[in-house]
Amino acid sequence: MQSQHPNIDLISKIDTNDIASNRDVFHPDVVWRFYNPAAPELAGDYQGISGVQAFFRKVQGYGGGQFTVQPKAAWAVGNELVVVQSRNRLGGGTSAVEFDVVVVWRIIDGRISEVWDIPAVMTAENAQPLPKHAAG
Repeated sequence: MQSQHPNIDLISKIDTNDIASNRDVFHPDVVWRFYNPAAPELAGDYQGISGVQAFFRKVQGYGGGQFTVQPKAAWAVGNELVVVQSRNRLGGGTSAVEFDVVVVWRIIDGRISEVWDIPAVMTAENAQPLPKHAAG
């Protein structure tokens, strides 16, 4: 991501594979909001750092432990919001699914306090129904 604003720099520190190591960038009461009609098992509001960790464990479960985020662009919207466009990859090999995502981040007092995670569901490449047993 291009560094243009301190809030973009803050978001660029996050490692979705190790949320615990990024605890300092999140407000203790952070809420991660996710909805995807193709993955209703993941839908919901995940609260606190433990909730964010649980969300990413579930996501990685769907991808057999393989989940990557490739940021494409980031825009600071004033001093509170950041919009990030990314291309995500779930799984590996020929069964991998790639999809576009927009994430809206609310940063208050230098910490992430709320996130809206919005995946594209109609244009995913190689999209197949997610296995029901993988969540959890």
